[in-house]
Amino acid sequence: MLFRLPFRLRRAPLGLAVVLSLAAFRADDPRDPGRVEHLADFPSKFVKPRHVDVWLPADYPRPGRRYAVLYMHDGQNLFHPASSYGGVAWEVDSTLARLQLRGAVRPDVIVVGVWNTDRRFREYCPARPYQLLSAARRAQLAQEGLLPGPPQSDEYLRFLVQELKPYVDGHYQTDKRRQSTFIGGSSMGGLISLYAAVEYPQVFGGAACLSTHWPLSLQDNPSDFTSACLRYLGQRLPAKGRRPRLYFDFGTATLDARYEPHQLRIDSLLRAKGYTGRDWLTRKYEGAAHSEASWKKRFEVPTRFLLSPAAGK
Repeated sequence: MLFRLPFRLRRAPLGLAVVLSLAAFRADDPRDPGRVEHLADFPSKFVKPRHVDVWLPADYPRPGRRYAVLYMHDGQNLFHPASSYGGVAWEVDSTLARLQLRGAVRPDVIVVGVWNTDRRFREYCPARPYQLLSAARRAQLAQEGLLPGPPQSDEYLRFLVQELKPYVDGHYQTDKRRQSTFIGGSSMGGLISLYAAVEYPQVFGGAACLSTHWPLSLQDNPSDFTSACLRYLGQRLPAKGRRPRLYFDFGTATLDARYEPHQLRIDSLLRAKGYTGRDWLTRKYEGAAHSEASWKKRFEVPTRFLLSPAAGK
């Protein structure tokens, strides 16, 4: 069953809510982060049920306005520290409210945060590139406990495209067009965001891939999955006119220190495919770690790239 909580959720434990007085804020006040509606145990015939959070800006809904939608993975990390990994949330709501007030991003944007489950790695691992790996490599990933079974990313994307998006479009004032529909995430969430944009170019107009976890492994830094992704992208990346806009980044500390050589290979392919600055951006962040705190600090960069007022025209 879906439970829609029509009040403002802000930094509260799962299942609890803090009700803030609307009279304390103005719609143009940067302190007003809008509100989050919590959809508990969203059902699916493709994957396990999971919670979904929907962020709505302070002035939602404006009559006659249709809102772009940014779908994000690891949704429990986006808004509430109490549910976030390590107790640090991205504060997506506050960041977007601030950027909208400045006119740096489109005013007509909502965010759908899709919580992960205990099958996170299997759901976020792109199935087609994985199928290009050797049997020995697959066995290694299974031994690490990362992929005890085959990827379920295709099922997860069917859930997003065939079940969740129709619900969101049916219950909120959304702009259903691909140029107003985006997807994003970090680490494995970066991989599945890229995969979603390539598999469903008619649905997603762009993807934000922060600290994309190209090696798959957590123990070493192999290049074979990146090679598989290059083969996959070479065959499946849509032609110009339907290609998604792509944002990538990586840091230089902790797990992110492994990513630069992989990302450079991906960048070379995109360049060869004719990607330019309008449709593609890769950023390197010196000293940035693989953490919610790091992604929180730079979330506004991919947001500006995908959701700039000019991009919505």
